[in-house]
Amino acid sequence: MQDDDNISKFKADKQTIVKNKELNIFEALVPVVILMGLLAYNIFFVEDQLWLGDYTNQLILLMGAFVAMIGGFLNKVPPMLMVKEVWENIKTAFIPVMILLLVGALAGTWLVSGVIPAMVFYGLKVLSPEIFLPASVIIAALISIATGSSWTTSATVGIALVGIGTALGINPGMIAGAVISGAYFGDKMSPLSDTTNLAPAMAGTDLFTHIRYMSITTIPTIIITLIFFSVISFSIETTGSTDVTNFLNTIDSTFNITPWLFLVPLGVVSLILVKAKPLIALGIGVILAAIFALIFQSDVLFGLADSEFKAVINSIFFETTLDTDDKKLNELFSAKGMQGMLWTVYLVICAIVFGGIMDAIGALSRITQALLSITSTIFGLFASTVVSCLGLNIIASDQYLALVIPGKMFKQAYEDKGLAPENLSRTLEDAGTVTSVLIPWNTCGAYQSSVLGVGVGEYFAYAIFNWLSPFTTLLFAAFRIKIKMIKGKLN
Repeated sequence: MQDDDNISKFKADKQTIVKNKELNIFEALVPVVILMGLLAYNIFFVEDQLWLGDYTNQLILLMGAFVAMIGGFLNKVPPMLMVKEVWENIKTAFIPVMILLLVGALAGTWLVSGVIPAMVFYGLKVLSPEIFLPASVIIAALISIATGSSWTTSATVGIALVGIGTALGINPGMIAGAVISGAYFGDKMSPLSDTTNLAPAMAGTDLFTHIRYMSITTIPTIIITLIFFSVISFSIETTGSTDVTNFLNTIDSTFNITPWLFLVPLGVVSLILVKAKPLIALGIGVILAAIFALIFQSDVLFGLADSEFKAVINSIFFETTLDTDDKKLNELFSAKGMQGMLWTVYLVICAIVFGGIMDAIGALSRITQALLSITSTIFGLFASTVVSCLGLNIIASDQYLALVIPGKMFKQAYEDKGLAPENLSRTLEDAGTVTSVLIPWNTCGAYQSSVLGVGVGEYFAYAIFNWLSPFTTLLFAAFRIKIKMIKGKLN
């Protein structure tokens, strides 16, 4: 999911899960309960959700980490082990953090260069409100299959689709939900995706067996998603053709709109398709956009600063807002550069600190083992895997841990039940990969909400594919639909 050739430097096949016999299940759950309680209090009872300042969620995560650290001290966990585990996890976050910063720079330069306005301009001409949402699902899915990355999809066509849909008067939460649904479908089904490679590696099956078996639950889920967005498209209220015409005129009078601007996103996607490193591809995308801004948008740049070069540099690092004759477009045509990504970067780091300490004290292992111990049926095994993946996305705040830990813990249990390993790999993806984006403090949820400019709470209900996938896999398990057994073993 995240764009790193080495699976976020995880080296998943060598990842060790820390065990601690001194820690019981109640002690393992204390930091989780406190964390969930504080987050729930912040969401439901604090009006502006800033009772601890601008970084309330970050501080709550650190509080949870402190409680976990105390639990570690009481259970004879060496302090250096906790520090080492946190440091190792922080190192794995280097690539995602750099991607976040580059995406901020990308949004700023793509705005001042006219790339995003051009996407919105031509998109408004092609995409009508009646087909916009299902079309967004399909477009995001195709890009994600081609690139193997939901992150890249959101940072390119996702931003444009949110802009186009907002101009049409469609709820941004609906648009983001459609984009995320399509992007995660494509990510799951792409052989280029790191999580699609990681899941079968953990379960002990091969990539293409995994993809074929995963399609059994994934294709029905995406079909339901498309039906939902097709139905809802005919019932939503939009701004109408007159307003769209006004939008087109305002964009055209503000920017120098030309098809040549599409060379920038095409260049980025092409680099990713030929397997260029994401940091290089995104960096080149920023440089190309800066060059195109100087070539095509000199009037826009002079309106932002006293020199063209200074305006471009500001768009990379700081907030940029373009004034037009339309208030909606003023809100749409604004970007915060790298500076706007710092809140998300701090959230990711704090989440990793919490997850690292929970792993170091053996709490993650203890919680997963407790789930495994109550499993006596095949459906119970599938259900325990789903709960484990969801829980780790919440607790560890990292989708890789949500695949690695259950994969290692449940592998033998699936084999003992006579279940083929692709059952486990499919369940890991159906419950671990796609639900990460539904957790606000998970690296994926934080990334998507920052890039698309739509909060997790706003798109949660509309990310149909993502929250429906775990239910689909449990439904198939409950009715023993296409549950593949190991030859010679029946249960």
